[in-house]
Amino acid sequence: MRNTGGEIFARKDFLDIYTYAKQKGLITSLFTNGTLITPKIADYLVDWRPFAIEITLYGRTKETYERLTGIPGSYDRCMRGIRLLMERGLPLALKTVGVTINKHEIWDMKRFAEEELGLAFKFDSLINPRIDCSQSPLAVRLTPEDIVELDLQDPVRAGEWKQFYENFNRPILPPQRSEEVYHCGGGLSSFAIDPQGQMSICVLSHMDTYNWRTGSFREGWEQFLYKVRQKKATRVTKCEACRIKTMCNMCPAIGELEHGDPEDPVDYFCHVTHLRAHAMDLLVPPHGDCAYCEGGTRYDEVVRSAEALKAGKTAFSEYARSVSRPLPMVSEEAATSAVGCSSGGCTSCGMAAAHGRAG
Repeated sequence: MRNTGGEIFARKDFLDIYTYAKQKGLITSLFTNGTLITPKIADYLVDWRPFAIEITLYGRTKETYERLTGIPGSYDRCMRGIRLLMERGLPLALKTVGVTINKHEIWDMKRFAEEELGLAFKFDSLINPRIDCSQSPLAVRLTPEDIVELDLQDPVRAGEWKQFYENFNRPILPPQRSEEVYHCGGGLSSFAIDPQGQMSICVLSHMDTYNWRTGSFREGWEQFLYKVRQKKATRVTKCEACRIKTMCNMCPAIGELEHGDPEDPVDYFCHVTHLRAHAMDLLVPPHGDCAYCEGGTRYDEVVRSAEALKAGKTAFSEYARSVSRPLPMVSEEAATSAVGCSSGGCTSCGMAAAHGRAG
């Protein structure tokens, strides 16, 4: 059971919810920014030990961290939370999401976590629109070139992508399942519940929801989510025959957030995936009307960018930093009406661990 948010400790009753889950025998993980952790909370977690705790670090320096959060004092509170958990020997790891504001400190965060603190660290650059489909978080989304540059800067990360390609270089679906919209574990081995008790197929998807507070878990799981899983695709897209689809972050929930249509491919992720493949010299067989495949309108652009990245040119990064701007802040009223944001990422597809995503 993953407890995520928003910020879990912002709920005054969170420890009651957490304790109930533990009493029922659930294996629990906590995703938090660490800023609200107090000695009392840390002591409580010693008594009711979670399986894992992951703290999101938004920057290595106070300046970068608070430029992203927009909250003075949040960096020091995060460092305090990390210290409190480490002093008690709790199972802690750090992670971050790479954006234009903190990209230049990702490797410093990694060294801080692994070398100075002795903690595991991971990062991802997947930024989604808010669950109310507001596009505001995309203001700090990295360019495809920035994302692939980060991959190439870490030989281990690049090697894992190449091995992933070797293992899964094929269309993702067997013929009998190609008509279905959903192909992940959502609704089969996982589900999500939001703070209002709405059940959905995953933390990112809110197009189809079931009110768990007025219904029952059995009905939601066995009937409602079963029907969601049975949805049939209304059209064939370029994704269906793509042999590198398993390296791509595109999924129905992402299509829903970006375009309001779970079947509509998101161009950004197609761009990232094809650029990554070319930069790592991985073969990409053409797969329909794709702008990034050979013969497509953006194929030459991707090839040029890949060659520049392999040559070690970093003009992309410098440009992104020069034009980046603070993440638009959301008012308390808007956040409440939108049922929160920052889900922590979806792990229903099972690809999160393989990709080293921050989640």
